[in-house]
Amino acid sequence: MLKLAGALCILLSGTLFGFFQAQQLSRRPQQIRRLIQALQRLETEISYGFTHLPDALDIIARQTAEPLAGIFREMAAGLAVMSGHSVKEVWQSAVIGGWKKTSMKDAEKEILLQIGFTLGLTGREDQVKHLRLGIRQLQAEEELAREEQQRYEKMWKSLGLLAGALVVILIY
Repeated sequence: MLKLAGALCILLSGTLFGFFQAQQLSRRPQQIRRLIQALQRLETEISYGFTHLPDALDIIARQTAEPLAGIFREMAAGLAVMSGHSVKEVWQSAVIGGWKKTSMKDAEKEILLQIGFTLGLTGREDQVKHLRLGIRQLQAEEELAREEQQRYEKMWKSLGLLAGALVVILIY
C-alpha cells in the first residue's frame, strides 16, 4: 500500500512538472502581447499626452496586468524618488528585479533594457521612435514564442507523465 502511494506521488509530481512547463510556454506569448500593449500606451502618453515619464509609467502600471504591472510600478516609483540615479539605471533595476516573475526569456528582457537607454534622455520624437522599434522587435519575439508554444506544449505534458512513469519503473 505504501509503495503504491509513493508511486502515485512520483507519477503525480512528474505530471505536474510537465504541466507547469507547458503553462510557462503558454504564458510567454500572452505576456509579450501585454508588454507590447503597455509600450504602445507609453508611446501614446509620451507623444500625445505630453505626460511626464514617472506619471506615464504609473498610468501604464495601473492599466497592465501582473507581473508586468509590478515592473512598471517599480520604474515609476524609482523615477519619482530619483535618488541620484539616472532613468536608465532605474529602468534597468526595475526590469532586472521584476523579470524573475515573468515567463519571458532573455531576448525580451534585452529589448526592454535597450528601450531604457533612450527614455528620458532624448527628445519626444526620438523616444517614440525607439519605442516603436522595441515594439516591432517584441512582435517578432511573440511570433517565435507562439511557434515554440505550438511545438513544445504537448511534448512537455507528455514528457512529465512519462518521466514520472520511468522513475516509478526504475524504483520498483
